[in-house]
Amino acid sequence: MKKHASPARPRPPLLIVGAGRLGGALALSLSARRWPVRVLSRTEAGRGRLKALGLKPATDKDVHQARVCLLCVPDSAVPEVAQEMDRQLGRGAALVHCAGALSLDALGTPKGRPLGSFHPLCAVSDPRDTLAGHTVALSTRSRTLKTVLRGMADDLDLHVLEVPESQRAAYHAGAVLSAGGVVALLSAAVEALGCAGIPADEALTALLPLTRSAVRGMEARGLAGGLTGPIARGDAGIVARHLASLPPDAAVLYRLLSQRALLLAGPRLAPEARTALAELLAAPSSVKRPA
Repeated sequence: MKKHASPARPRPPLLIVGAGRLGGALALSLSARRWPVRVLSRTEAGRGRLKALGLKPATDKDVHQARVCLLCVPDSAVPEVAQEMDRQLGRGAALVHCAGALSLDALGTPKGRPLGSFHPLCAVSDPRDTLAGHTVALSTRSRTLKTVLRGMADDLDLHVLEVPESQRAAYHAGAVLSAGGVVALLSAAVEALGCAGIPADEALTALLPLTRSAVRGMEARGLAGGLTGPIARGDAGIVARHLASLPPDAAVLYRLLSQRALLLAGPRLAPEARTALAELLAAPSSVKRPA
């Protein structure tokens, strides 16, 4: 029997407000997957970025014809820009913000508009960064809009995560810890190598592959299975020497992270090793830096 072709996925006209890193990345990726995308930038610098990226700037007609408007603007600007776009968009067009920490309430209460959020969990440092293989957090009360947003996610090869509206801040805090938090952690690691006389650029070059190997371990064996180092081995003596060698702020960070690591490693450690580590990590005043 002849197979019926599956219906084409609906790709309504999209308007992306904001020509920054995320707005540019979404526009480039969705355009490449045949979504009709226009980008609205209110600054000359933004319009220059659009031209450099080969993206199409939105006209007044594009704004009115858009069926979904994605707000890729700073979190603090979302309420004001949402009000502004509510006055410009055509009837029934959806308003969607891309802010991880904000609930749908940030979009206000425009009448007759579906509201949603679409937050890719990807550390976008350049508009040309790929989003494929990452996760996106979705939220909307509209079934029609959810279908469109899931279609966008599928075309972008994004895994969909639905986050409760009341817990957006906790979700976003976790996301920040896994991205910006890792960058901040590596800055402390670079500082630690600096105490050993290693220049910062050489330290980062050495540490990045190590970090990638740790991520590969977690991908293959989970959090506890991917844990390495003296905590995983139950070596309290090495941990004490580490704490004594670090600057005070880095030592505090090392201690807190080691306490978390002990929770992961604890079940497989010998009781005496677990107790020694717990006592060492609970007593910051007992470890002094060498004179």
